[in-house]
Amino acid sequence: MAVTDRGNIRRLFLALLTSAAVCSYLSSTVAVRAQDSGQLRNLEPSIPEDAKLLLAANELVYDRDAERVVARGAVQINYAGYQMVARQVEYDQKSGRMTATGNIELVEPGGNRLYADSMDVTDNFADGFLKALRIETTDNTRLAAESGERVGGRDIILNKGVYTACLPCADHPERPPLWQVKAERVVQNGETHTIRLEKARFELFGRTVAVLPFLEVPDHTVKRKSGFLFPEMQTSQNLGFGLTVPYYIALSNQRDATIRATGFTSQGLLLETEVRQRFEKGTATLRFAGIQQLNSGNFDAGTSDARRDQRGMVASKGEFKINPRWTFGWDVMLQSDNNFARTYSLDGLDETTHTNDVYLTGLGERNYFDLHGYYFDVQDADPDSNAEKRQPVVMPSLDYSYVAPEPVAGGQLSGTLNFTALSRFKTDEVDANADGINDRFRGLKGSMSRITAETEWKRTFSVPGGLQLTPLLAARGDAYWLDMNSPTGYTGNYYNEATATRYMLTAGLEARYPILITTDNSSHIVEPIAQIYARNDEQLAGRLPNEDAQSFVFDATNLFERDKFSGFDRVEGGTRANVGIRYTGTLDNGFGLRAIFGQSYHLAGLNSFATDDLVNAGADSGLETDRSDYVGMAGIDIPNGLTLSANARFDERTFDVRRTDASLGFTNDRLLANLTYTQIAAQPEYGFQDKNDELQAASSVKIDEYWSVFGSLTWDLNNATINRKGIGLSYADECTVFSLVYSDKRDPSDESASDWTIGARLTFRTLGDVRIGKTDLAGLD
Repeated sequence: MAVTDRGNIRRLFLALLTSAAVCSYLSSTVAVRAQDSGQLRNLEPSIPEDAKLLLAANELVYDRDAERVVARGAVQINYAGYQMVARQVEYDQKSGRMTATGNIELVEPGGNRLYADSMDVTDNFADGFLKALRIETTDNTRLAAESGERVGGRDIILNKGVYTACLPCADHPERPPLWQVKAERVVQNGETHTIRLEKARFELFGRTVAVLPFLEVPDHTVKRKSGFLFPEMQTSQNLGFGLTVPYYIALSNQRDATIRATGFTSQGLLLETEVRQRFEKGTATLRFAGIQQLNSGNFDAGTSDARRDQRGMVASKGEFKINPRWTFGWDVMLQSDNNFARTYSLDGLDETTHTNDVYLTGLGERNYFDLHGYYFDVQDADPDSNAEKRQPVVMPSLDYSYVAPEPVAGGQLSGTLNFTALSRFKTDEVDANADGINDRFRGLKGSMSRITAETEWKRTFSVPGGLQLTPLLAARGDAYWLDMNSPTGYTGNYYNEATATRYMLTAGLEARYPILITTDNSSHIVEPIAQIYARNDEQLAGRLPNEDAQSFVFDATNLFERDKFSGFDRVEGGTRANVGIRYTGTLDNGFGLRAIFGQSYHLAGLNSFATDDLVNAGADSGLETDRSDYVGMAGIDIPNGLTLSANARFDERTFDVRRTDASLGFTNDRLLANLTYTQIAAQPEYGFQDKNDELQAASSVKIDEYWSVFGSLTWDLNNATINRKGIGLSYADECTVFSLVYSDKRDPSDESASDWTIGARLTFRTLGDVRIGKTDLAGLD
């Protein structure tokens, strides 16, 4: 065949591809999508200059006199990743028209498929016609039309179009899909870059549930376009039913905004505005919200929700990647009262405590830098914000860690630095024994600054026979600047000076002897571990403020830690030995076993855990005696999806259980279940007068291929009270997701606007979703 003939055939097929593609991209834009339209792919063909064309047909005719190229009978064309079959393909050079007829199927390189009975286009692609058009995309969306045409090189029109993201029923393909959108005409305007659906009907289960005279949306070439988004709904006890109508505004290529108007049947109109700005190195957002409450008396009297009619907030969030290692950002909120964002469930701002944070972080290969400033916005019903005033304002908290890149004396040298400066508006004091005496002070009014620097060196030696010895040397220093009120009524020896310094020197040795035991169907590693740390006594033990080492739990996870305190304000001193055994087992049948058991011994010097401080951090911890309580952990993983783990602490004399954390989990194709039991003995000196036994359960059961039931509850066993409960129903298939949730929580302090809530969500894939409230449950989030 002559070169000119090959060129005509290539031009013919390129024209067919273009006419098909300009219709097929409608399947990605004919519906109102709830995602960034910038993600939509341009489906118009892009053919490389050196692309090879392979044509196969029963008959190929090139009529020079009539200037016509015809391929007949089982025509197959492969070109630049495109594959096409048809009964006949013809190009008429005189009329400039190209046609394909008979069971046309076009497969694009990305996998999208286009079917048609006939295709007729001009060679300049300005006008064309397709009959019995059907498009199937790789994400299982489908578009069908009786006919499609391109007019004037600008507009594309589909007649009697049907769009859906649901697969046809395998057993009854004649049934309508779960949902579909029908339109008399679908018009894509190449000048305005919009798609207009005329006489659009939304059908559910084959029945029309919504009708619009017309609907206009941007086409795939428009990244963003202003307009209304899907409405949302919610309902709660004191707010009533709420309907949210969002409106999206595209301000520029780098800036957009969303305005949300929510009408509550009980409280009136809530207005929200969020402005988003994208920069070369990051993003920033600014949010406003406000309401004039119509029925503040619906809330409990004396709460912050009831005291103020005009309520509002302003918030901002941003993050900037200065370079691949450094990040700067913030997350801040200012509101008219301490419970507005939580009461009205403002997305991302409705936590019990919203942490306002400004930060700068840097991460290297062997070091990191972390700088934060915190303000803790406690959202509760107290109109005086007492809980918030008791929280510290941290300005700043700096952490730096460094690991030497090269060995020092054959070992690893590392260093850490922490600087913390904070202030508090009100003393946080607790009468733990209910005797009228404040004997625990979680924070003092005033300001405090502390800088801590520590360096550590350690090296591991392997002794013949398998014994591993790890000597360790560490040195630490602290400096304090104090301007805090003295704790009134405190029986301890509080340090009243303006400055303080202390140091800690440590020499330690760890010995491990891993023993490998193998059988025909299993392997086991038994590893006895012993540690000893010789240190000076903790200086000013218990006499300084304790801000970051208040939370303390002694268990198997920190048995072998050099310093078991959780923060820098307390440091473990004296000479101590930790002894225990670790076990790991693997069976060929898929079973996995693990366990730790051990004890800690105070050998000499001052026992830091037996020294009172402002919060009694070491009291009733199991470490306050010379022989600590026993701690153990065991777990088993079973191939059928069952996992069981338990962590416990036992009295060193009676072996009574002091603390238990046990969990049971099961997962298979139909059932997901978690059961957690927590038992904590009374710790009067630490502020817990009564023992605490709590059971948490969460499960999800798959009823069939699409339907599931899920629920969760938290049960206070001591008080025989369910603190939180919820149940939900969900449906999910390839094109639709539905969930309905009821949740209820015990709120004895009246800290939230509603004790119970109902949430529902209906999502149509590629279209968007309709929401009523929130549809997550504790334990199943």
